[in-house]
Amino acid sequence: MKVTSGVRMVTGNGENSYAANSRLQEKAILETRTLLHKAIEEICRSISAHPSTIVVVDLGCSSGPNTLGFVSEVLNAIRTYSQNSEDAAATEVQFFLNDLPGNDFNLLFRSLEHYDNLDGGKEIPSYYVAGLPGSYYRNLFPSGSVHLFHSSYSLHWRSKVPEEISSCTHPNEGNIYIGNTTPTIVVKLFQEQFNHDFELFLRLRFRELVRGGQMVLTFLGRKTDEMLMHGEVGTAYELVAKSLRSLVQKGRVLKEKLDSFNVPYYVPSVKEVKALINKNSLYDIEHIGFFESNWDPQDDSESDSVLDSAKSGANVAKCIRAVLEPLIADHFSKEIVEELFIVYASNVAKHLEKAKAKYPIIIVSLKKPLD
Repeated sequence: MKVTSGVRMVTGNGENSYAANSRLQEKAILETRTLLHKAIEEICRSISAHPSTIVVVDLGCSSGPNTLGFVSEVLNAIRTYSQNSEDAAATEVQFFLNDLPGNDFNLLFRSLEHYDNLDGGKEIPSYYVAGLPGSYYRNLFPSGSVHLFHSSYSLHWRSKVPEEISSCTHPNEGNIYIGNTTPTIVVKLFQEQFNHDFELFLRLRFRELVRGGQMVLTFLGRKTDEMLMHGEVGTAYELVAKSLRSLVQKGRVLKEKLDSFNVPYYVPSVKEVKALINKNSLYDIEHIGFFESNWDPQDDSESDSVLDSAKSGANVAKCIRAVLEPLIADHFSKEIVEELFIVYASNVAKHLEKAKAKYPIIIVSLKKPLD
């Protein structure tokens, strides 16, 4: 499975597209708004004496309205700072929107064409937007050239499935990620892949940031060291595996195909993330923590019960389908996708009858020291 190039969201803006099913990701951007504005204000203050260009990068930008939302937040934050500061310098903004080559950059740039209309005619800083296809697990920019890195709902994706798992040297039979029957050695391999990728990511971005440059990162995680809890990501993927196993039993999917399919994924605990950042000693930690978001992207309530589990199951299935469909279609076939996610919606509905499920989402704000 060539996962590094194969990971992509469902393209276009149709009913099953990522653009139409990314409300969870929108909530994460809103949740980190205060941290983002604080980071931008500090960057603006550091360059206030000189007219300058601020370089801002959205890593794993995907496509759809959330990218527009991020661009808007940055420009509004800079505008607010300029209006409230007597010594604010004239500022231009260079945005780089990064994702893997399979991303729907065409939809992304068609959406950005309409940004000025969305902003309501308010005066905003001059800005320029460029696309940057490529993996954020490699060098992307010259040294000391970026003021702000932002990444939302992306860093749980790994650079690859560990080779010992993808080659079935250590099989993960009947699972697509870490499930109830996943061997301990396979769990360890997923963890080691995360450690390698995250440390590499931190080193690469440190080199590319200016002194005093910042990163605001949000990604799916775990509240504790336990791998499978009722509302966490591992359980959501365990239900996908369960749905695939039911198709194996019906003869719709070969067992060998399922056993050779693993998602390039790992959701760390806050403890794991903090340990790796401290181990590198590269950044000052401005903030690290987590918040929780209902599995059902349309459910904004704080209650612990699900009013309509069938409806919520369907909503969750649309959300997961927008993310996993390309990988599943590439490995199995397009023909099973519709049936798979009907079964998955039913499995999720049954799961939500027990209790509401919520994803833990890790928020990290880092700063490169000035010296």
